[in-house]
Amino acid sequence: MPLRLPGFRNLFFATLASSAGTLLATVALIIDVQTRTDSGPWVAAVVIVEFLPTIFVGLLLGPLLDRLERRSLMVAADAVRVGVFVALPFAPNAATVVGLAAIAGLATGFFRPAVYAGVPNLVPDEELPRANALLQGVENLSWAIGPLVGGVLTAAAGPSAAYAINAASFLVSLLLVVRIPPRLLQSERALSRGHWRDLRDGFSVALRSPSMRAVLVAWGIASVATGAANVAEIFLAKRTFSAGDLGYGLLFSAMGAGLVLGTFLSAAVLARSGVARTYGASLTLMAMGYIGAALSPNVWVAAGCLLVAGVGNGAAILCNALLVQRGTFDLMRGRALTFVMSITYVLVGVGNGLGGLLLNRTSPRWIWAACGLGLLVAAVAGRLLARNLGSETPAEAEVRAEPAPMAAAH
Repeated sequence: MPLRLPGFRNLFFATLASSAGTLLATVALIIDVQTRTDSGPWVAAVVIVEFLPTIFVGLLLGPLLDRLERRSLMVAADAVRVGVFVALPFAPNAATVVGLAAIAGLATGFFRPAVYAGVPNLVPDEELPRANALLQGVENLSWAIGPLVGGVLTAAAGPSAAYAINAASFLVSLLLVVRIPPRLLQSERALSRGHWRDLRDGFSVALRSPSMRAVLVAWGIASVATGAANVAEIFLAKRTFSAGDLGYGLLFSAMGAGLVLGTFLSAAVLARSGVARTYGASLTLMAMGYIGAALSPNVWVAAGCLLVAGVGNGAAILCNALLVQRGTFDLMRGRALTFVMSITYVLVGVGNGLGGLLLNRTSPRWIWAACGLGLLVAAVAGRLLARNLGSETPAEAEVRAEPAPMAAAH
């Protein structure tokens, strides 16, 4: 079991602490901005700025993930996020809330890729699927519990209480990360050939790797669809189903519960069915759940549909993690990871923008139905592009990518 390894165990509990607070605060941020403005574009803005800085990091600063010490980047990111959530209760208006969320997003843009770039160094390769399932499972468990608690807490005490809890969670994460020896997160550090050439090397690795291309195309399509649905979700709960803040928390948590189930069940499914079938089936399950939610008569039926969608989402995310991690080697993994994440986040942002604009022209039900159809297209693309990767070993995946010519021992 990966948890028997001290380095991974610390990373696991750090992820538990930070993800629980983050998902609780995410609901609080959206409710805070929606209450202040009652505006679809403003809600879209706060959703977008939580990940927009990750795009900036991936497209312009990705080489830092391979040149700098990953643990130091993670500690600094946690410290910044503590400061942001301490300051948020004092934000005077929606613009300030959005600005502070953007700073937190910049920190996350360094933290999360560093985590997933470091995981293959913390555990043996044969335990990598299980390690990913544990990390993503605890994140998804936080998704299931955090939003519901966030909805209740925000309704009872306002968003400031959620912000305070999130600040404390990042502090706990920081204290756990500093206990991981730097060498366990990074086997070697790349020497620079010049920033722009380093950046181009990362892009090249990502585009040449068949496994990464499968993620870029299939998950890219899915990202546009889910991005639009995310913006419309609070309006689906509060306008369409008249379920209020608690209804929104219920929908959010139902998706999270499905994510937990999907993550833990998918390791066995992957072993039996392979990557291509699992990837295509998981995206199809997501599509069925989204279309079902669009057709639901009330929030309770919609929550059941999102539970189904979450199972598919959890399985697809685990497939994504394996495809990307095994698509290259440690020396280039940081920048390649951030590039893939950036592209998919760009497409999430496109979906968020479309969702915000469409809310002024059509109902949330139609938006969710259209998103479900988009996920069906993603399912076909994922099945076709991953069909030859089921038996690919990590070593074979690495051969497909060109290594950088220089590295520094770490």
